Order: sequence, then C-alpha cells, then structure tokens
Amino acid sequence: QLYSSSLDGTIKLWDFTDGILIKTFTVGCKLLALYALDSFEDSVFVIIPKSGERDSFQLVSVKLTKAAGQEIEAKELSVILDGVDKSPKYTAFGREGEYVASVKELELQVYFFKRKQINRFSLSATNTKGGNNRFTCVACHPREDCIATGHRDGKIRLWRNFYHNKEYTFSTLHWHHDIVMDLAFSVEGTSLLSGGIESVLVQWHNGSDCKKDFLPRLGSAIECISVSSDGTSYCTSHTDNRITIISSNLRFSRSIQGLIKARDVKTGLVVDPRTKALVLNGEPGHLQFYCLQTDKQLYSLDIVQQEYIHQEGLNQLDLVKVAFSAQGKWLATVEEREDDTDLELQLKLWIYDEETQSFKLNTRINMPHEDHITAMCFRDADEMEDDSAMLVTASKDCLFKAWVIVEDTDPEAQQSVSWSCDFVGSYHNYQATNCCFSEDGSLLAVSFEETVTVWDSFTWDLKCTFCHPPGKIRNICFGRLTCSKYLIGATDHGFLCCWNLLSCALEWSAQLNVLVLQPDPLSEHIAAVSCISKDSSLFVFKPNEPRPICIQRNLCKEKIQFAVFVPRDIPETTGAEKHLWLRRSQIFFLTNTQELLTLSTKSPEERLTPSSKQLAVEESLPVTPFSLLLGKHRHQKSPEDVDLGKVVVHSHHNQDSPAVKELLHTPAHVLPSASFLCPIFINSLLTSKENKSAEEVADEVEMESKDSEDDSDEERNIVEIEQDDQRPVDFWGETTCKLSKSEEKELRKIRKMDYSWISSF
Repeated sequence: QLYSSSLDGTIKLWDFTDGILIKTFTVGCKLLALYALDSFEDSVFVIIPKSGERDSFQLVSVKLTKAAGQEIEAKELSVILDGVDKSPKYTAFGREGEYVASVKELELQVYFFKRKQINRFSLSATNTKGGNNRFTCVACHPREDCIATGHRDGKIRLWRNFYHNKEYTFSTLHWHHDIVMDLAFSVEGTSLLSGGIESVLVQWHNGSDCKKDFLPRLGSAIECISVSSDGTSYCTSHTDNRITIISSNLRFSRSIQGLIKARDVKTGLVVDPRTKALVLNGEPGHLQFYCLQTDKQLYSLDIVQQEYIHQEGLNQLDLVKVAFSAQGKWLATVEEREDDTDLELQLKLWIYDEETQSFKLNTRINMPHEDHITAMCFRDADEMEDDSAMLVTASKDCLFKAWVIVEDTDPEAQQSVSWSCDFVGSYHNYQATNCCFSEDGSLLAVSFEETVTVWDSFTWDLKCTFCHPPGKIRNICFGRLTCSKYLIGATDHGFLCCWNLLSCALEWSAQLNVLVLQPDPLSEHIAAVSCISKDSSLFVFKPNEPRPICIQRNLCKEKIQFAVFVPRDIPETTGAEKHLWLRRSQIFFLTNTQELLTLSTKSPEERLTPSSKQLAVEESLPVTPFSLLLGKHRHQKSPEDVDLGKVVVHSHHNQDSPAVKELLHTPAHVLPSASFLCPIFINSLLTSKENKSAEEVADEVEMESKDSEDDSDEERNIVEIEQDDQRPVDFWGETTCKLSKSEEKELRKIRKMDYSWISSF
C-alpha cells in the first residue's frame, strides 16, 4: 500500500497495484513532506507550516485511526521538531526510526524518540579554504548511528557519536565540484549514493573517499535519489523532468521521459508538419519532438553536436531559433554563443531523410548575419519543386536575407543541392525584428522597429509600409483564407493593429498589451495573449471583425511566453458557437515556468472517455472464475424459466446491481468486510413492494375472471404487459407511473360507462 500527501491537507492510502483509493485522512493544513516508517504502524510524520508564523515549519506526528469508513478525520498531531526546512530532502529518519535528523542553513538537529532529547550541531558559514558549509540534504544510515549531510561546496560529511553534544565526530567525502543535491544509503547501508548538477551518480563504498564508482551522463542535474526496498534498483529524478531507473551495479536500466524541461526555451513552440509533434528546446543543444497524444518524446535531434559541460558560467553554443517548411521536408535552426566581445552564429539547413526517418544536415552557414537573428520563416510553397523553396532571416544588423536552394556544382559534394543567399534587404538602417509570409507566399512582411514593410517575394519590390507609433512592432502575422487581405501587428506600447493590404490603410486598432500573436493555419482565427496585472488572458478574433469571438480572462497566473495551434486529426464536434474556433485546431501555451497548457471544450469526464470505454469493456467480461460460473448458470437457467402453467415474472437485477458488481469485480484483498457487504447484497435481491410477485399476479387473474369475461380479458392483457417487463418504461427522459389495484378497477368502471348521450349535444 502507498501513502500520499497533498497541499490540500489530506493523506490518502492507496492500493497502488490496482489504483484503488482505500482511505482519506483529513489533517486540515498544508502537508509539505510525508514520512512513513515500519516502526510506527499507526502514525506518519509530516512537515506543516507553523501556525501564526510566516516561513516557519515543523515536523509533526499524525495518528491515523483505524476507524471504519473512507473519510476519516486525523486531528491528533504531536510536534517533534520546530524550525525545520519544508523540503523533504532536509529531514531523514535513522536506525529503524530511533531518531530523526533535520538540517537547515548551518544547523543540524537530531531528535531521539526514546530519550525525547534534541541535540543541535552548528557549522561556520565558510571553512578555512573558502568552502560553503550550508546544508543541502541529509540521509541516515539504516543500521548504524551515522548521518550523512550534503553541502553547497560539494562536500559530504559523515556524522558519528552524535548522542553527545560535544564528543561528536565527522569525516568528509569530496568529489562534487558544486552543490550536493541529494543523498541516499543502500538498504544494508554498505554504500552511499550522491548526486548533483554534474548529472553523475556517485556510489561511495563503506564511507571511504578512495572507494567510489560513477554512472555519468545521465542527462541533467540529479534532484532526488531513491532506493528500492529490496535493494536491487536505484531511481533518480532530474531537473529536466526525467526519471531514470538504475540497477544496483550502476547499470542504466531505463528512462521515463515526457516533456523535457529545458534550461531555457528560446525556440518557441513549433509543430512538425509530418508527425504533428510539438518541437522545442530539449536537452542542451537538442530539439525534442514531443507527442501531445501519448505524452512521450518521439525522438531528440542533436543540433549543436558538441558535448555539453554541466558547469555554471560557461558560454556554450545555444539553440535559439527553429522553423519547418510547409510539408516538413526542410528544417532550419540557428545556434549562437556570445561572450563579452565576440558573437558566434550558425545557420543550419536540414533535409528529411526517408530512409533513416530523421533529419540530415544539408547546409551549414557560419555568421549568416553580423548580429543576433530575431526571426526566421519559410515560404509556404510547393515543396516538390525546390526552386520555389525560400527561407528568410531577420537580424539586429538591420538586414533581412532570403535564402534559396541552388545546385551544388562541386563534384565531390555529398548532396546535389545546398542553400545560398539570394537577396539582402533593409529599411532606413532600422533593426529587423519580425518577418512572415502571406498564405500564398507572394508577399513578405518585415518589421523594422516601429515600421512594417511589405515586399513582393518574387521581384523584391517594396510594395507598402505601415506605421503605428508609438512603440516598436512586437509581433506580425497575415490573415488567412477569407481574411488574407489583412496584416495584423502588435506593438510593445499596448496596441493591436489591423491593416488592409488592398487599401493600404489601417482597418482598426485596439488598446491591448499583446505578448503572443498566433494565427490558426486552418482557419481565419487569430489568438492574442495579453498580460494584465500578472494574469494572462486570451483573445480570439477574426481580422475582418474587430470584436473578439472569445475572451478567456485569467487564463493562468504565470506569464505565457509562447502559443501554437496544432491541427486535429479529426475535427471536433462541438455544438457551442463559442467553441467553433477550436474545431479544427487545438491551441497550446507554454508559460515562463515551462508548464504546457491547453484549452478543451470537454468536461473532465468527457476527456476520460477512452479510459471509461476500456473499463466498460473490461466490466463486460467475466473477471473472476466465480463470475464466469455464475454467468453460465444464468444462461442455462433462462430457457427453463418458461412455464406454461403459470405466469413467471423475471427479475431484471442480475449483474446490473452495484452490490453484485462490487462483490464480483473487486479484488478480494481490498473488499470491505463481509458484514458490511451482506446487507447491501441481500437488499439488492429483494423485490420492491410496488412490483407484485408471480403468485400475486396469478391470483389477481383468477379473482377477476369470476366477475366477468370481459374483465378477465382485459386483466390478461395487463398481466401480459407486466410479464414482458416489470420495470417502468423510459421514453425521452419520462417515466410512466403504474396504477394501483383500486385505480385499475376504477378505470375499468369508467371504461364500461356509456357516454353516447353526449353525441346529441
């Protein structure tokens, strides 16, 4: 079984193998860490905020009562330690629960449960060699009186004889060059595991500085280390949202990876046209292709192709821009590295290889611009003809450049085509900040600070310019489909503008601080994300209609950095008019904390439909041998139920009863007691008083037949209807009520009366 705690103030007990919630204990305050020990069967330990004091926390014991029911109050708390850190890594229990150790800043405090005594040990802020002695984590030996602490300078201290305040000793282990992120002892305590920002798992044997093993290149900094109860496996969690399973001999076993949390997302959110995967920064120097449907990484593409050194302060090549051509045949990436004096830039063009099902480097261009590249886009054209392919880059060097495919005349070249610069444009020596093509690729819009310029992409004639001072242009995009004659722009002074390309005039403008402007590739809709008093809000509109069709205020508390529309495989059927803009595409957002959000038109229950369908199929199958046997017995009995000598009323309960379902389908080891289930099960088999038994119906038929022949015929008809189905009939949500015996007799009397005299009137 598994205990879990939450900030909602509850502790839940789970049967984790079947995913069944057994009990919920309500504590009533935020739970920041949870510890469950074998030696304390009826209690768990949690870290909670100290009431009345800000940023102060305490370790308390919570008594879990064994009362019946699923919702139980757990209000019996006992304070163990005051002034602890809220992180679970700063508190640990040792020697089978004989003591608990907690570290914070420069102090180690140890509480002994039997003696009910607290010993405190302090360190100076720095040592003689300038090291930082602040504690970062703690672990306790499972068998011996030994406490291991990690520190900011990369040192590990092993504390012994801490039963005495003054006679304690410690030894030092040192390999990590920076902060020790976490520590864990093996099950028997023969080895100590440590991890840090070097992404290397270190195994120390018998507390010796000389005997240690390493498992390097785990991808990113190690945040937490855990050891399985049987000692055969280790588990590490990392800062990039990855979990790694490692065997006890330090052999890599497997990795559990969803969306990689990058050091910094500079590429924005881009969709791969081939796989519909979300593409953005992943591991350092890599692009991750993330599948939104399965929450798995399809693959990672190494762009920089250099070993990354995990050390703060180093200037290393960084992936900053990415763009796909319309059909996904070409991929363009930009890498940069900047120090105090020099800037290093690389523009790479990759072609999709059908054989390897991946991208292969085609062209590398060193220093395509003299300053940072601010924007990059492909022209949406027929990719079957390489002559029409074009890439445009805009830069702070006041230039934009158009790159096209040319035939490679070098006989020793490995590929037949490569990319070369075809045109260089500028406007009054202003910095180029954004660029985008129109839907048909005939026009190119490039923003130069406060001015938007529109160019013919075939002749490179400057067609027109738009300006809306004050403020520089932050985002631009063309309208699509029926709104292709409009150009949308947002300024950093809080204005959203729409220009008409046919009249070369401002169509409308709105005062809105737009941070993200994203058009839907399959419709006329454009999404604008604004930030108002720290809350992000969403506005969806069509360029030909200045009034938004959807406003979603307070979308999230974090700042939204990027947004993208992802085409759906099958258009969504939605009846609400306000959700029609999400019919063909789904929008995703990435916040500054790298949380991926989306909008859904369905309720949580509807979003879980695939799972419920699967459960329904599983429930329709005989789950246990008893259920299988019972099903066969009912199937064999059904033909024998037909008896011509009397009226038989069938019961329609069988396996539709919740009690029967719970009894037959729930695993035996999590079932409630038999005394609890028995009354529910028996009651489910009893027939309601409103539904007459077979004998009662037969008696009624016999009694009514003595009155008159006509009455007997009518009664038989009624009995036949009841024999077919004793349940109320549902029709369009309405239920027909059954008449009582006296009401039926009254109805027959009314039916016999002669109302022909009314016809004379």
